Amino acid sequence: MSTQVNPFIMLDGTAKEAIQFYEQALGAKVLFQQTFGDAPEGTLPTDGKERIAHSVLSVDEAVFFVSDSIPGDPLVIGNHVGICLSTSDAAVSQQFYEALQQGGKVEMPLQEIYFSPAYGVVTDKFGVTFQIFTKRPR
Repeated sequence: MSTQVNPFIMLDGTAKEAIQFYEQALGAKVLFQQTFGDAPEGTLPTDGKERIAHSVLSVDEAVFFVSDSIPGDPLVIGNHVGICLSTSDAAVSQQFYEALQQGGKVEMPLQEIYFSPAYGVVTDKFGVTFQIFTKRPR
């Protein structure tokens, strides 16, 4: 079992443009990209289907994520760059979730969601936002 710690850039409808910019400016390679429209029907709002729900980019051996916020979910300066903790073990995700919310704030409860068996978002007591992502078994 291993845990990955990745920067996560959250934007408000400009993720496609940002991805193109990072490809040019940093030589980034897009490893994965999914729009909100790719999500199963009824899991997300119907507007904004062209927005990027998740993308994975690499620059050499470094990996970072870029996505758009959910339409209608306001992006506040300060929460647009965070950290994504990715693990393959839901128990480890639960431990991270429990520990990080102490003195902080739960933004989204840890729960099963269409792309992860255990996903949640917590802002810790220092104002750092962590997305906790559990990979599905292959």
